Amino acid sequence: QVQLVESGGGLVQAGGSLRLSCAASGRTFSTYGMGWFRQAPGKEREFVARISGSGGMRDYAASMKGRFTISRDNAKNTVYLQMSSLKPEDTAVYYCASTYETFGPRTPDRYNYWGQGTQVTVSS
Repeated sequence: QVQLVESGGGLVQAGGSLRLSCAASGRTFSTYGMGWFRQAPGKEREFVARISGSGGMRDYAASMKGRFTISRDNAKNTVYLQMSSLKPEDTAVYYCASTYETFGPRTPDRYNYWGQGTQVTVSS
């Protein structure tokens, strides 16, 4: 069983930055692929970024590339999402998720554990 707890969400003006954190339980964190997803009201959950267990592979959705950075600190069992140049359309609940795969997919269905989500609101 893996428990994930996100933090770092909040209200920010357009153009601002936020760093989300996701703390994970478990002794084998470095073997899990991790992903960030987001869901806006009335929309489906969408892929944001993913990172391999070692941190050596990273991937981003096209609209986040160059603005968001995913990273992880396996010593702290934590994955991060640094978000900059935020836009109002980035407003959503952001979720972190873990998968038994070393480098998870872009689709949410193969992620085994999810955090409770953290709200990010970007004002114009």
